[in-house]
Amino acid sequence: MGNLTSTFEELITEIAAINQAWKVSKELSPNLGNSLKDLKNRLQVRLLRKYAPERVYLELDTATESEEPLYSLRLRQPIGNCWNVEHLPVRVAQEMLSDEELKQLIKV
Repeated sequence: MGNLTSTFEELITEIAAINQAWKVSKELSPNLGNSLKDLKNRLQVRLLRKYAPERVYLELDTATESEEPLYSLRLRQPIGNCWNVEHLPVRVAQEMLSDEELKQLIKV
């Protein structure tokens, strides 16, 4: 999972699977949950750096209720019925991506 040669579609599948595992495990094992959340975030950043803005971009999600602001990773073309690749907290994006990268990734 998360190998450096994952294709676009494989990376999206990995992110979705890890996101589901994180949601299940965060209450059972907080340490495992945190590790999975961090892995998901790192894979999302890899996806953005490798495929944005041509295939994926960030859009502020104002509809999802959350304790903190979230970006939705949006696909320019759907894969199946999927138009997004989970959420990335704005705080995490600002920590992991440069200001220049964020300018290029965020759809205004």
